[in-house]
Amino acid sequence: MPFLFVLIWSTGFIVAKFGLPYAPPLTFLLLRFTGVLVILLPVVLLMRAPWPVGRIRHIALAGILVQAGYLAGVWCAIKLGMPAGLSALIVGLQPILTAFAAPMVGESVRGRQWIGLAFGLCGVGLVVANKISLIGLSWPSIALCIFALLSITVGTLYQKKYCANFDLRTGTIIQFAASIVAVLPFAMAFEGLTPALDAVQWTPEFIGALLWSILALSIGAIFLLFALIRKSAATQVTSLLYLTPPTTAVMAWLMFGEAFSMVGMAGMVLAVIGVALVVRK
Repeated sequence: MPFLFVLIWSTGFIVAKFGLPYAPPLTFLLLRFTGVLVILLPVVLLMRAPWPVGRIRHIALAGILVQAGYLAGVWCAIKLGMPAGLSALIVGLQPILTAFAAPMVGESVRGRQWIGLAFGLCGVGLVVANKISLIGLSWPSIALCIFALLSITVGTLYQKKYCANFDLRTGTIIQFAASIVAVLPFAMAFEGLTPALDAVQWTPEFIGALLWSILALSIGAIFLLFALIRKSAATQVTSLLYLTPPTTAVMAWLMFGEAFSMVGMAGMVLAVIGVALVVRK
């Protein structure tokens, strides 16, 4: 399950490459969140899935942080010119931040795990080193990327502490419904969102990216993430994100012919070793 999660989660930057040229980032995310509700709500009603009474506010807030805050921050930063490699490196600090905050959710990080976290971060740095460029970099894009980092870190810890266990079907609906409410005003204010969706170009590339982001990322990967948060320590779960940049780099090499150097391969090995040190019992 962890490696299936990494494989699916790593397609996020690929989806951005296909989808962002044809729609503003917040508009794309609103369509993605709405698509999840359209698919899951009938399933929940037919299966009579239980609703998490008494924890809806906690689940909604965690969803806004993990879904709306993280995705909106990263996608808007890339749209403003933040290089994907640099954004991956900034967001790659999440496992380190989570480890420092682990005592807040009653967890401890052993010495071997700290070494693994350091290895993982160095590995991510090597993988994205040749993709980092300062061209087009701006303070707003840096701020958005840091906001995304803090949002997913706080959201993961919050969910682990206050609402780790809930029905994945109804919980996901709550989280994405809350994310729509959070993102909608910003899309209207900054992207001129209208009911006609005038800013969207319905190309085959965009439709494919949207469908994949709904079915594979927002349903498949998120279900796996929630299951991992329920079963494992927060530090162990977030350490898996160290494997995302190397996996994405391989995908970009296979799909777009992007360069993948020997240094990048060394970084991938280092990241795998780091994650193994963190998750090993």
